Amino acid sequence: METMRERFERVTSELLDSNPRLAVVTADIGASAFAPARERHRDRVINLGIREQLLIGVTSGLALTGMRPVAHTFAPFLVERPFEQIKLDIVHQGVGAVLVSAGGSYDYPFYGRTHLAPGDVALLDTLPGWTVHVPGHPDEAEVLLRDAIAATGPVYVRLSLPANASPIGVRPGEFTVLRTGRAGTVIAVGPVADAVLAAVAHLDVTVLYAATIRPFDAATLRATLVRPDVVMVEPYLAGTSVSFVAEALSDIPHRVIGLGVGREELRRYGTPAEHEAAHGLDAASLRTRIEGFLAMTSSAAAVSA
Repeated sequence: METMRERFERVTSELLDSNPRLAVVTADIGASAFAPARERHRDRVINLGIREQLLIGVTSGLALTGMRPVAHTFAPFLVERPFEQIKLDIVHQGVGAVLVSAGGSYDYPFYGRTHLAPGDVALLDTLPGWTVHVPGHPDEAEVLLRDAIAATGPVYVRLSLPANASPIGVRPGEFTVLRTGRAGTVIAVGPVADAVLAAVAHLDVTVLYAATIRPFDAATLRATLVRPDVVMVEPYLAGTSVSFVAEALSDIPHRVIGLGVGREELRRYGTPAEHEAAHGLDAASLRTRIEGFLAMTSSAAAVSA
């Protein structure tokens, strides 16, 4: 199976042939994959070398001319390093662009801390107007990528190596209802869906799937809510979307917990699976944490009775 990144490279290369407004900008990383497309479109496939701030500046400049540019590199080099340029060159200028990252939170731990970016979505949350897609399968990545390129505003597409075994039918901007239950709601974002479903297989809970996390689909959460206890499971910084859940349920007494990548820095390179386990995002750890959270409400209800 193609990785999400390979699907992005193939589909975007094909779209360059049919969409004269589309441009791709890289900063060395990923440039070789677009080499064939560059032979066909030298004015719209641009590699800038290792200059991430310039990557965003050129992307913004192309957008100002009416192009729909796609900027691509690893997440820490796309969002964290050139954040000031994102804030000023894209948001302040009011232009639309597509940022497509690779590497997720810890897909390449053997490169060290420089290649880990669990705070990318939280950082973009400090800026207005962003659509954020977090696909959990290459097929979903293609759907969301095509939607992002056809859109006009700023879009972040967060690609990762981990993927769910099968694609989920996603509609950009909407949560997908995977199952319904009475004991609470669990929202699984992108590639954590398989682990979440395994963790709650024995629990009577609603499971919502989010491949688009911004804008936050408050309507689906409210429409499916039975017991107002919500577990938010995200493959990046824990708690990133908790405030969005709170806002969606601001008129309803509720409880919410955010599970994801912890703030503590793991100082051993390890493997992606070891990072996943260390942050409690494997199925066994999620089962324990979700059960514990939901049991707190049951215990409180018993005491009140």
